[in-house]
Order: sequence, then structure tokens, then C-alpha cells
Amino acid sequence: MSLSRKRKKELRKLQHQATTLWESQQVLLGQAGDVAREAGRQLGHYNREQVVPTVQHTYEKYAAPYVEQGVATSKKVYNDKVVPAAGAVIGSALSVWDAASEKRHELAAGRGFGSVDLAALQKKADKYGKKATKRLSIPEPKKRMGAGGVIAILLGIAAAAGVVYAAWQTLRADDELWVADDPLRAPDA
Repeated sequence: MSLSRKRKKELRKLQHQATTLWESQQVLLGQAGDVAREAGRQLGHYNREQVVPTVQHTYEKYAAPYVEQGVATSKKVYNDKVVPAAGAVIGSALSVWDAASEKRHELAAGRGFGSVDLAALQKKADKYGKKATKRLSIPEPKKRMGAGGVIAILLGIAAAAGVVYAAWQTLRADDELWVADDPLRAPDA
């Protein structure tokens, strides 16, 4: 089945129009890629020049005092509560060890137990137990969220948005990475 000359001429004209359209689309896609790259670059500049300093200033103004206060409080608790309590526990353990060693030496020397006042020992044990419990107890924290918690949540959201933006920048389709087999050849009709 052969085509008439008129149909062949119309098909060549149609193919020429398709090729022209294909070339214009390639140019348009190239320009769109350039615009997208420039927008990404400008967004990066905006992020560095506006967002990061604002977040940093806000952190320093609102969150930093709470963070510093938290660090100071934890140092105070560590130095005023944990270290003395641990020292008391270790000191008590060493005293018990020394008393046991002394009693072992007395038994080895043949002096025996002698008279042991169990009531006095029980009273001293209770006294030392109460002191250790008092030193080791930590006051219960407040159960409501303050400004520091809200700021921490906002900073977490901002960090998550930054991660999403970085992932988008990494995974987005980049026109420079796509190479057509024959960019100027139109698809066969």
C-alpha cells in the first residue's frame, strides 16, 4: 500500500512540525532547569543569610539561658548530691571492710567476739541508712512544659525541615544528569 504524494507531503510537514516542537520543548526544559537551579541556589543563599542567623539569634536569646541553667543545675546536683552520696557510700563500705578486718584479726588472735551491743548497732545502721536515703533522693521534676521545651520542639521541627530540604536537594531530578539519546531527533510518527 503506497501513499499518495499529497499524503507524503502532509506527513513530512507534520514530521517537520513535530521536530520543531520537540526542539522547542528541549530548549524550554533547559531553561526550566536553569530557573530551578537558580531558585535552589537563591534558596541556599537565603537560608545562609536569613534563616540560620535568625534561628541562631533566637536560640541564643530564648533557649541558651535554659540550656545553660540546665547544665549548671546538673553540675550542681552532681557536685552537691551525687559525689557526696557516692563518697558516703564508699566511705561506709570501707569502714565496714575495716571493721570486718579488725574483727577477723581479733578472732585470729583468739580474743573472740566479746560483748556485742546489737541495739546500738541497729540504731547506727538506721541513722546511716536515713542519711544515705536523704542524700540520694532527687526532687521530682516539674510535669509541665516550659518555654525551653517549646523552643526545643520548634528547633527540632526546624532541624527536620532542614533535613527534608537537604534530602530534596540531593534526590531531586537534575536536568544536567539526564542525557537524551538524540536530543534533536523527534519521535517517529
